[in-house]
Amino acid sequence: MSGELDEIRRKRLEQMQQQQQSTAYQQAAQQQQQQQQVEEAKQTILRQILTQEARERLTTLRMARPQLAEQVEMQLISLAQSGRLQSKIDDAKLKALLQQIQPKKKEMSIKHI
Repeated sequence: MSGELDEIRRKRLEQMQQQQQSTAYQQAAQQQQQQQQVEEAKQTILRQILTQEARERLTTLRMARPQLAEQVEMQLISLAQSGRLQSKIDDAKLKALLQQIQPKKKEMSIKHI
């Protein structure tokens, strides 16, 4: 009797573990799908508000400084959604925006005595 009870408990525990794994997998898949949808929406907006050259500069920036690129993208999307953009952002405007966002580098000079 005790052996049967232990076997039933073991099988029930296995079932519960399988259900938890299945649920975790489904949640991860849903989360990944939501992230993909957000990224697609973001790229759609950026294609509408940036010229080809500006998009290329942003892609290059993303490779070198991903956090800064993300910050710039969110700022541009915010401007677009609030209706504060009058025209597409070209490369020159994007450069100016990047210069405003990036902290100023201190000039160092070495003096030889």
